[in-house]
Amino acid sequence: MAEIPPDPNENPLEKGIPKNKQGSKIIYQYVISFSYLHLAALYGLYLCLTSVKWPTIGFGLLMYHITIIGITAGAHRLWSHRSYKAKFPLQVILIVLNSMAFQNTTLTWARDHRVHHKCSDTNGDPHNANRGFFFSHMGWLMTKKSDEVIKQGKSMDMSDLYNNPVLRFQRKYALPVIGTLCFILPTFIPMYFWGETLNNAWHMNILRYVTVLHVTCCINSVAHKWGYKPYDKNILPSQNVLLSTFALGEGFHNYHHVFPSDYQASEFGNKKLNLTTWFIDFFAKIGWAYDMKTASEEVVRNRAERTGDGTDLRGGRDNTNFKIIEKVE
Repeated sequence: MAEIPPDPNENPLEKGIPKNKQGSKIIYQYVISFSYLHLAALYGLYLCLTSVKWPTIGFGLLMYHITIIGITAGAHRLWSHRSYKAKFPLQVILIVLNSMAFQNTTLTWARDHRVHHKCSDTNGDPHNANRGFFFSHMGWLMTKKSDEVIKQGKSMDMSDLYNNPVLRFQRKYALPVIGTLCFILPTFIPMYFWGETLNNAWHMNILRYVTVLHVTCCINSVAHKWGYKPYDKNILPSQNVLLSTFALGEGFHNYHHVFPSDYQASEFGNKKLNLTTWFIDFFAKIGWAYDMKTASEEVVRNRAERTGDGTDLRGGRDNTNFKIIEKVE
């Protein structure tokens, strides 16, 4: 008997949360959880400056980078936008890194992101920037989805992801998988290998987790408020070079909203601030990533001339292992 696909708005990590009928209702369980996480992160920062061992700090920096890759190369560019394809071993690596980042299940993350692009900064957008900076940054994570957002989520075709065994596994075993990979294992490793204390290891990991969460949230808030718009001056998403540095290449946001299927998420193969693209290109070299899509230089320049704000474009394509997109997808 065929398995019935799950409800696109059902989330195994949100059981017990009542459905929203009006919108903007606060989920107090999440407010309490986020409050604890931020207080613990601040304490972790204090410990980092006073008693944490240097290997633990180095491990935290490593975790920061690889967990962001789990979001950017995995949940975002691979599963949300299908901008490239990944063989099974790479998908396993990405789902592990994504689970370490813990920004909900990948299925839920991808659904919300697809809705975001379809309804960007309108009432159907889960983190509509027109509702204010805090709402688009983190407020949307602590409130129930509005009827319009739920409606758009249900209309989104997610069959490609529901048929993916890697994503289905993560969703089915969300609590043990994410709990182990995001919280238990990163705390255990410093304690076991170099004798870090439980208190230090736990709070340093929470500091890493909250930092990655805020960097990701900045794409929805900062990059929809500050920056330049060389490709479409009529939308809120903007290019923010500083943010791209911390988000490993996700700050070229005006470009990304105009050409969302470009696996590089930046123009003309620019990889100076785009470690995510370096990551994908490495696995393309060994055959684990393939069919990478990108927009042709002619299409990009024509769009910039037609709707851009006149700011300069970057040049110098340096990657030829891709499929050309001749239109915006």
